[in-house]
Amino acid sequence: MKEQKQKHKKDKTKEEKTINKWKVAFLALLGLILGLSAFFFFRATQQREAIQYETQPLVQREGEPVLSVNSNKEQINSLIDFYLQNYQEDSDVEYHFQLENQALLTGDFEILGAPITFYLYFDPYVTDNGNVQLQADSLSVGTLDLPVKQVMRMIEKSFKFPEWIEFDPDEEQVLVRLDQFRMENGLFVKAEKINLVDDDIQVSLYLPQDKEK
Repeated sequence: MKEQKQKHKKDKTKEEKTINKWKVAFLALLGLILGLSAFFFFRATQQREAIQYETQPLVQREGEPVLSVNSNKEQINSLIDFYLQNYQEDSDVEYHFQLENQALLTGDFEILGAPITFYLYFDPYVTDNGNVQLQADSLSVGTLDLPVKQVMRMIEKSFKFPEWIEFDPDEEQVLVRLDQFRMENGLFVKAEKINLVDDDIQVSLYLPQDKEK
């Protein structure tokens, strides 16, 4: 009887040690998960430094356009690729923008040292003054579930954009300020119509005001 009690006591002690080991392992794993989650949340939500853009002078688009152009997505994408290739020549990180049935911005940034590819889709609208407003519609960041606002803040902070591109993460919008953009030959552009589904894009070209006189 005494031997049975001792054996039962040893078995109970061994079982308690096994349970304690599992508890320690579980708590360690839980601590690791919480620690990584807290770090990732901090990286995704940390306040970025305010980016001061050099305000470009507004171009005067009075009078009639010198040329109206009907274009399509393939032609516009070729122009965008050519411009961004030259603009990002000295940049360490690259992004791509193209028109499909929606406007698509894609690129890579790092989270916890791992490269993450994002796909941010926009619906484009022509504003009353001929600029183009891109309203964020959907976001794909691998298997991660991140809010559009936070990703837009990270994109704005990580990549180099022209001064006439304005990000508004709070409204989940990007504004293409064509009224601050001049072509190298002095012409400037006004958007008239963007219909990506029907592949119908219309813009007008204007001479600088001093050349109209």
